[in-house]
Amino acid sequence: MFNTEAVNQTNQKHLPETLLQMSNGAFITQSIYVAAKLGIADLLKDGVKSSDELAKLTDVDAQCLYRMLRALSSIGIFVEGDNRLFELTQLGEYLQTDIPGSMRSFAIILGEPWFWQICGSLFNSVKTGKNAFENVFGMKPFTYLAQHPERAQILCEAINAFTSSSIPVLLASYDFSAVSKLVDVSGGQGTFIAEILKLNPKMKGILFDRLPVAQGARHVIEAKGVAQRCEIVEGNFFEFVPSGGDAYILKHILHTCNDESALTILKNCHEAMVDNGKLIIFEAVIPPTNKPSLSKWFDLHILLMGDGRERTETEYRELLGAAGFTVRKIIATQAPVDVIEAVKV
Repeated sequence: MFNTEAVNQTNQKHLPETLLQMSNGAFITQSIYVAAKLGIADLLKDGVKSSDELAKLTDVDAQCLYRMLRALSSIGIFVEGDNRLFELTQLGEYLQTDIPGSMRSFAIILGEPWFWQICGSLFNSVKTGKNAFENVFGMKPFTYLAQHPERAQILCEAINAFTSSSIPVLLASYDFSAVSKLVDVSGGQGTFIAEILKLNPKMKGILFDRLPVAQGARHVIEAKGVAQRCEIVEGNFFEFVPSGGDAYILKHILHTCNDESALTILKNCHEAMVDNGKLIIFEAVIPPTNKPSLSKWFDLHILLMGDGRERTETEYRELLGAAGFTVRKIIATQAPVDVIEAVKV
């Protein structure tokens, strides 16, 4: 039976209006995008400004900007005062550029025309089971982004911002103190493993990723002061994973893969780690039935972009079991990311 709690909490007379508001979500996304693209939050960080002043600073039409800011104020991004004066809310502050937890880059990505072309093909993906990206652009995302470095840059900024904001929460959610040698599989720029090593001065680590990414991680590892304890190994996780670790990290990796590819990575980790080794997975685990969760919307993003998917607890247990692991525990965190600890059997 469907959970009708959310519907029951809404006055039946207002259900059509509620559905209409949901259907107009595209305007919210686009308005936040325009505000982020124009840098409105950065312009308001030092105090109140009028829409006319903001229009002059951003070289846009004053009346149209006012109408958009008025709409955004109705959902708590800004506050409109008298004489068309606007100020930031605590929510709107996260559209600033250089603050911890900034969502500006993500807001820009989600509103860019190229991304909306993909969103417009959701019907085709649902009908055919194939990702929208290749249907729209005729190539895989990495190939496309290599041809459009400016778009790749903003995507990288968005991912880095999300990673940076979630690291303190993840570190507080999982205890790494018993780990002697930690391998971060596809560890990117090395920010996560560097922070773990800083908190655990007796631990040694390996950052493993493809050649260009691994090379770029060196300055991060050195800047964090853990270069003497962190080896950088270059390679492809579909071919091998560095051996000898008693714990391996997979952070936001498995959700980009279909089950076959994910199983290859997991089996490589299983083969590489010591007996009784641990696998620590950081992914959004989809909750059951009608419980609201960002993971269910993230899953649609992945449907559009590639062959992977977000998974439920049952699906993770089955996937890990097929690779020779058993799930010991799943830890919910304050970030939209869960921690799955599995052990080699």
